[in-house]
Amino acid sequence: MNRIAIAASTLAAAAFCMGAPAFARDQIKIVGSSTVFPYTQAAAEEFGKKTGKKAPVVESTGTGGGMKIFCKGIGEGNVEITGASRAMKKSEYELCTKNGVTDVTELLIGYDGLSVAQSKKGQPMDLSKEQIFLALASEVPDGDKLVANPNKKWSDIDKSLPDTAITIYGPPPTSGTRDAFVELAMHKGCGGLDYFKKQKSELDKKAYKNLIKEKCTPMRQDGPFIEAGENDNLIVQRIEADPNSLGIFGYSFLYENQDKLQGVKISGTAPGFDTIADGSYGLSRPLFIYIKNPHRKVIAGMDEFIAEYTGDDAMGRDGYLHERGLVVLSEDELKAVQERAKKGTKMDAPTS
Repeated sequence: MNRIAIAASTLAAAAFCMGAPAFARDQIKIVGSSTVFPYTQAAAEEFGKKTGKKAPVVESTGTGGGMKIFCKGIGEGNVEITGASRAMKKSEYELCTKNGVTDVTELLIGYDGLSVAQSKKGQPMDLSKEQIFLALASEVPDGDKLVANPNKKWSDIDKSLPDTAITIYGPPPTSGTRDAFVELAMHKGCGGLDYFKKQKSELDKKAYKNLIKEKCTPMRQDGPFIEAGENDNLIVQRIEADPNSLGIFGYSFLYENQDKLQGVKISGTAPGFDTIADGSYGLSRPLFIYIKNPHRKVIAGMDEFIAEYTGDDAMGRDGYLHERGLVVLSEDELKAVQERAKKGTKMDAPTS
């Protein structure tokens, strides 16, 4: 069946690229990460203004959801670009390949901080990754065993923290923000606890890695952690309404709502352009877009849009994406990305 699917996909690709009219469609379709969405939307609006052509349709589906849509195949009925708040996974690359999506360019567009934010009306907080894990994990250490998370208030974790209920709004499992948060905060936080340090000393590398994945990934489902969907603006509204609650989203949303929100410090360091760029803020991550190269010559405006998105006016140090909260690339990084974008350099297969 796989061979038949691949053959059919190959034939569809050939028909799309060779037998299609001059332009198969006059409007670019883009899906993907809610964190990357405002940057892509800004580039789409600028493209429409400057060229007079239809602005691309941009849909926020989450990173995982965007990859599934992007990897469905090539041809007029499929999207051209997806945004991602993490790199494409090996399993997603294999899905793309299975469906004939074999010529893809990966572009690093900049960096973002996974902001833990609170209302400006709330008591400023400074949390370690270990404390974040103890607030959000499904199970936490109790002596030499793991138990269902009993922590209801921040003061249950540490007496120096506020004596208020733990209420944290965050993204769903389909979100790249959730993936990155689990890796950067949950896994790192649990690894810093004595129970897991002991396990690391007693287990081989593979067994310890599996333990972290199994026991440090699940978020609690008894109330303190609340999945708020892919709509980061909804999280902003909820934590603004409740000064004791926290929210998890990309730095751009904190930056855009500085009049209402403040960033929670992570081990003494607040999220900001400089601390995200230099890596001193402990929840920093890269952001990407992925492009189907076969669509570039048959979907109207593809090359022009990619040039707009990766141009100095957008991604440069004084570009409009930086004004929206993107932590921009260095000059050398940007030049390399612009070259990859122009050439349509095919990405290498991910290893994990």
